[in-house]
Amino acid sequence: MATVEDPAALAHAIANCANEPIHIPESIQPHGFLFVLDEPGLRVVRASANTREWLGIEATTLIGRPLTELIDDPALASRLESLEEGDPNPFHLSDVRLTTGHDASTTFALMGHRYKGRLIVEFERAVDPSQAYDTLYPLMRTFVLHLQQASGLESLCALAVREVKRITGFGRVKAYRFDDEGNGTVLAEEADAGYPSYLGLCFPASDIPPQARRLYRDNLVRVIPDATYRPAPLLPAAPDRPLDLSFASLRSVSPVHLQYMRNMGTLASMSISIVIGDRLWGLISCHHAQPRVVSYHTRTACELLGRMLALQIEAKESHALAQRKLVLRQQLVHLLSAMADRDSVVEGFMCLQDVVLNFASADGAAIVSGEQCECAGSTPPSEAILALTRWLGEHSDQVAFQTDNLGRDLPQLPQLTEQAAGILAISISRLHPHYLIWFRQERVKSIRWAGKPEKLVDADSGALSPRHSFDSWQQTVRGHSRPWEPVEVECALELRNAVLGIVLRKAEEMAQLAGELKESNQELEAFSYSVSHDLRAPLRHIAGYAELLADLEGGKLSERGLRFLDNIGDAARFAGTLVDNLLSFSQMGRSALRLSDVNLAALVESIHREMAPDYEGRAIEWRLHPMPIVVADAAFIHLALRNLIANAIKYTRGRTPATIEIGAEERTDEVIVYVRDNGVGFNMKYSGKLFGVFQRLHRMEEFEGTGIGLASVRRIVERHDGRVWAESEPDKGATFFFSLPKTPYSASQH
Repeated sequence: MATVEDPAALAHAIANCANEPIHIPESIQPHGFLFVLDEPGLRVVRASANTREWLGIEATTLIGRPLTELIDDPALASRLESLEEGDPNPFHLSDVRLTTGHDASTTFALMGHRYKGRLIVEFERAVDPSQAYDTLYPLMRTFVLHLQQASGLESLCALAVREVKRITGFGRVKAYRFDDEGNGTVLAEEADAGYPSYLGLCFPASDIPPQARRLYRDNLVRVIPDATYRPAPLLPAAPDRPLDLSFASLRSVSPVHLQYMRNMGTLASMSISIVIGDRLWGLISCHHAQPRVVSYHTRTACELLGRMLALQIEAKESHALAQRKLVLRQQLVHLLSAMADRDSVVEGFMCLQDVVLNFASADGAAIVSGEQCECAGSTPPSEAILALTRWLGEHSDQVAFQTDNLGRDLPQLPQLTEQAAGILAISISRLHPHYLIWFRQERVKSIRWAGKPEKLVDADSGALSPRHSFDSWQQTVRGHSRPWEPVEVECALELRNAVLGIVLRKAEEMAQLAGELKESNQELEAFSYSVSHDLRAPLRHIAGYAELLADLEGGKLSERGLRFLDNIGDAARFAGTLVDNLLSFSQMGRSALRLSDVNLAALVESIHREMAPDYEGRAIEWRLHPMPIVVADAAFIHLALRNLIANAIKYTRGRTPATIEIGAEERTDEVIVYVRDNGVGFNMKYSGKLFGVFQRLHRMEEFEGTGIGLASVRRIVERHDGRVWAESEPDKGATFFFSLPKTPYSASQH
């Protein structure tokens, strides 16, 4: 047979094969004959054309005749009436003889079923009923017992293959299991001498198109006694209403499949489907080098064997799944306990790294919260992981995203594949980029195929041509990790839900603490305001009486007494300033924000002119950069900038020239303002004290001040939902930053 390898022709042939209506072939295999009956008269409305070979009567002469006229059986009508539409599998009604035809002595096995409103009866040559007993009794006596004792899947399949070969006599019987992609791997095999062995080899998913898989799933036994048969068409032809033969034992099969059998050196075959739930788990496939007829009784025994095997496989898989779930949930409890006991979920997640990795049988893991990424085990760089979470946020609306081939599914992120081949990413929040991610490294696989898995096109017909060689052909597959099991994804989602519960509980605790803290702060502010207000008058009195005492009685005091009196006055005035600042600080938390558009550049220029007396006579190089307009309280921002600029002027004292730089940087969701100087700076290990009330990093003798200025800056910025921080080195200057969100506010929000 001449073949071609044209890609377009191949694609067309594959599409035609996938769309081939194999369930309505309008013909049957000739090892029996078939009638379609109407009801209630049970008249033959269609018949297979091979009745002449079986009965010596042309099919067209049988059309319209009642079946009860052809078969002398008073109970036949009631048996046919008992067939139910809900059970489309052919049912053996009885062994019968037809009263018409050239050989009335032949006994036929009569099988019937209803499907899609049609009543279909099939006839095959009957066998001695005692053979059914001889087949079923040892099956029930020994096979069931051995089946329960088998330890693993391979043992179960080997036992089933051995039993099927015993009761059918096929030359080779093999059992194979389908993977998630539909490829089948041979787990067990029994073969006579001279038959090639396929044990351990794989058959590609393309060998069985989707519509054939559906038929295997629905109809558990399919037999082809002779791959060289000539199909018997159904008469009369009905192209407008073809007969669905999905469950017919005699259904004709695709010519492509018959060619496939002949290419394999097989002239007879039988398949037994292993169906678990609604899934085609695998097949027991029987081959014979010569034509071979299998009786209905033997096929029934094989169907029973397949059902028992499926139940046993399902039981073992369910047990293994239950054990796996138990281990996963134990690990889940450990993780949740650690998360609940720590201050943050991230801390709890990272303190049990071995459990985190074992939980998903992963090589690496990461927990991402915004732009923070914590990693465990072997993972891609943090930058690559953050790029992954950004991609997930933009392109995936799934809570769980998984792949066992990153290079195939995420080619736009090649930096991930250097350290991982598979990922399982669980989104914790729909609103924020929070993810739990597990990584698996590449697992190089060597697959031994039963022949090179390729398709060719027949040059003459343009139809798909099955491969001619089934010799072992090895393929190395790269880029894949071990696939993620459904139970692993399921438990990861359980972890997500539990984490959400922990976060919600912590949020409630924080809200309660925040409420209590707010009350305490309000009480403290009220106390500060009251104390500050009440202290102002006594301090002014002290300063005033000290001045009066110096004026009126100064002549009577010694030089030492006058010095003491000056110290009393200075201390009283400093205390008054401190109280005024403290009063102003307490009022910041009590005053409502008056939001408006604030031109930062104009504000800085105003402060620059306003503070000119403070740096008169000094050499200061001012670098004022363009700055944007923000939504803020103009008076408060003026005070914050004035404090920062005043500090820059103060702490650059002694520098010639002093340099003060003021600017802003616009980001996506915020504006960052900075004031930079070349002054004395500070040690960053003390930076945590900078913005506290009365906190100072320099002695009073070196630089004056009350220690409230930076605390006021922090309070002002935080009331605008911003943040404040600083960077510095001793004797190398300092840079103070604060951020203001770009989101417009209204005064009522504050």
